[in-house]
Amino acid sequence: MKIIIIEDEAPALNRIKKMVLELQPNAIIMATADSIESAIVAINDHPETDLLLMDIELADGQSFEIFNQIEVKCPVVFTTAYDEFALKAFKVNSIDYLLKPIEKEELKLALEKFKSIHQNKSNTESLKQMLEQINQKNNTKKERFLVKLGDRLISVSTKDIAYFNSKDKLTFLVTQNSNKYVVDYTLDELNLLLDSKNFFHLNRQYIAAFTSIVNIHTYFNGKLKIQLFPTVDDEVIVSREKANDLKTWLSA
Repeated sequence: MKIIIIEDEAPALNRIKKMVLELQPNAIIMATADSIESAIVAINDHPETDLLLMDIELADGQSFEIFNQIEVKCPVVFTTAYDEFALKAFKVNSIDYLLKPIEKEELKLALEKFKSIHQNKSNTESLKQMLEQINQKNNTKKERFLVKLGDRLISVSTKDIAYFNSKDKLTFLVTQNSNKYVVDYTLDELNLLLDSKNFFHLNRQYIAAFTSIVNIHTYFNGKLKIQLFPTVDDEVIVSREKANDLKTWLSA
């Protein structure tokens, strides 16, 4: 089985590679890519590839754009934290759709499905099964995080969390009283684990609790600029595409 992995977050990429090789020791990782541009190069350079494991949200846009630029002939297993992409995923070469954080057993089933896929199994049936799995997963949300403080481990309740920040390939949990801890999750994984009623994925750097958003200012081209507490040095900008979702979430 010859595989290309397309994933822009290094911890997630390493985890997927490790699981693939544990599940399929004879698999060959032909290439990895972290953007639309590099994915196109990898796919074109390796036409013999059997399967793509493809994250939807990449550094330079959504990976669906790849299908607009080149012909992708091999099947795709999509990985993402956003279940709203399920319908769109099944319009292209998708044979499966895995929500982050990816469980080893689910990846195993996806790889087995790739090997034994039946032509007479309709996309409608596959989509129905995937959406049922997504709904089941979304019922469980984390209420606390175990973090390290020196040589001690402490538990932090989500009620005490102000925001999560991704920086320099690390993810930080920041509490309302300004304590800061490293957590072993990507923002995409956290977005799935957190209760969407209380937390919003502002951009690729921040997931914020409702209580941490102090002010919202209009910005260029329909974007929004967010002021958080505890204060941050970065400009926290919400894209035009997410601005309406944020407004809806704040008024729910």
